Amino acid sequence: MSAATPAKPTEPWRQRLIRSLLYGRNVDRAAKARARVGLAMLAFASVYALIGGRLVMFAIGADAHGARRAAAQEVVATARPDIVDRNGAILATDVKAASLFGEPRRIIDKDEAIELLTATVPDLDEAEVRERLRTRKGFVWLKREVTAKQQQAIHKLGIPGIGFLRENKRVYPTGNEVAHLIGLVNIDNQGIAGMEKWLDNQGLADLHRAGFATDRLQKPIELSIDLRVEHALRDELLKAKEKYHTKAASGIVSNVKTGEIVAMVSLPDFDPNNPKEAHDPDRINRLTTGVYEMGSTFKAFTLAMALDSGKINLNTSWDARGNLHYGKFTIHDSHPLGRFINTKEVFTFSSNIGAARIALGQGVEAHKAFLAKMGQLTRLRTELPESAAPLIPRRWGELNTVTIAFGQGMSVAPLQAVMGINALVNGGYLIPPTFMKRSESEAAAMAKRVIKTETSDKMRFLMRLNAEIGTAKTADVKGYYVGGKTGTSEKVINGRYAKKRVLNSFTAIMPCDDPKYQILIMLDEPQAIPETKGFITSGWNTVPTGGKVIERIAPLLGVEPRFDLPPSERLILAASRTTQ
Repeated sequence: MSAATPAKPTEPWRQRLIRSLLYGRNVDRAAKARARVGLAMLAFASVYALIGGRLVMFAIGADAHGARRAAAQEVVATARPDIVDRNGAILATDVKAASLFGEPRRIIDKDEAIELLTATVPDLDEAEVRERLRTRKGFVWLKREVTAKQQQAIHKLGIPGIGFLRENKRVYPTGNEVAHLIGLVNIDNQGIAGMEKWLDNQGLADLHRAGFATDRLQKPIELSIDLRVEHALRDELLKAKEKYHTKAASGIVSNVKTGEIVAMVSLPDFDPNNPKEAHDPDRINRLTTGVYEMGSTFKAFTLAMALDSGKINLNTSWDARGNLHYGKFTIHDSHPLGRFINTKEVFTFSSNIGAARIALGQGVEAHKAFLAKMGQLTRLRTELPESAAPLIPRRWGELNTVTIAFGQGMSVAPLQAVMGINALVNGGYLIPPTFMKRSESEAAAMAKRVIKTETSDKMRFLMRLNAEIGTAKTADVKGYYVGGKTGTSEKVINGRYAKKRVLNSFTAIMPCDDPKYQILIMLDEPQAIPETKGFITSGWNTVPTGGKVIERIAPLLGVEPRFDLPPSERLILAASRTTQ
């Protein structure tokens, strides 16, 4: 007989109903409990992981933002290409400099931070720093380009939310030497004047924004400037400015066959490493942004116009027995000869009367057309963004032709006049000036013939003759066969010409039998000194200054001296197809 199976204890119907509603029928409560515990653990782990992740992001977030800011800053104030002279000497380059920034949202005690920073860096403006750190911005500049010593001192403070970004800072090793040509950049390393601005206009700014303007991708920009010649020219102009007590002094050295500007100086200048100096209105580039009446230098254009027309020759006579009366105006010569003079004498004695009669003989329209052909009536465009349009008469009549013939009544940029004079002596080709290196073949491709070759020969002859017997004698440096033309222009003060306030110019070429370079010297308001015997005209100051410049730069330019050369009548005119 088998043992009886014990019966399961009966569960009250109320408990069975509750269990059925909560868990359903035939469910393993132990398994269900384990699953719920696991789910709770997973939920808690997820919450803690999220909190931990956010803490990590907060910890490294500032550095990530800083990295992005640094990358962005490298685009805005990125590296610029070096600028070098024609021989590779560095004129402008970049160095790395630290800049101080703040993150106002991360700074715990702003008052303490401001106090510590201003105590460590005395030139920080407390009110300005306070204003910037009081904002809710994520990033503010506090000081651009701090020194290494200041950076180290601020690091030691250990202020959260204060940091540094390394930026590119433009420096100019030559200082004032090429200031007006190079120009300068702003605090973000963007060009705002001179060749620096030209670089940005050529697409550098676009490369910055795209992030492609890096150190490794940029080649140096080679200019036509020769730093050695630039230094010599500036040094002599500084001496002349002091000696003759001038208001300003300027000069250009140009290659007549290529149009390259080998040197350009305008005093007073400035140090581009100290941008505040550039804001002085007296420190403009007088050679490109200033326009002036060039005085008797313009007689070279007048004579070239008439000689090129074939209507006159070098021996044509002109009545200079007395003053030339035109309406209520009287034209007179500084050194009246009281006789008929030939074309050569008009040039060497710098006769206003002779130049006026020559221009009148050509006519107003012919005069205007010739000066337009020589590039004197429109704004000259070069790589330099700074340029000025010439001032020409609104209504050009015979009186205008009379005065412009000897350099009054019309103003041009000196570099513009240099371009025209180059064409008169280089065989007759007008070549746009440039501050970039250019070969003779490249120049020939863009050259435009404006006068006949024989006319150019005659102009070279006249230039040399003026150094042999005329107003340019004191610039005749032996061995270099120099020629030139002087100009003394009375300045217009309160609507009238002031006899004692003049702008003097001297343009020289060397060597005259085969010109390579033109040198322009300008002195603004030179004063009479005992050495000049009370005179202030060009022959007493700009000409001797030009001679000293030529003496120094000719060897640097590779112009070899030649002695015992025949006079211009034989050496230059003999090679011309006509002697008239």
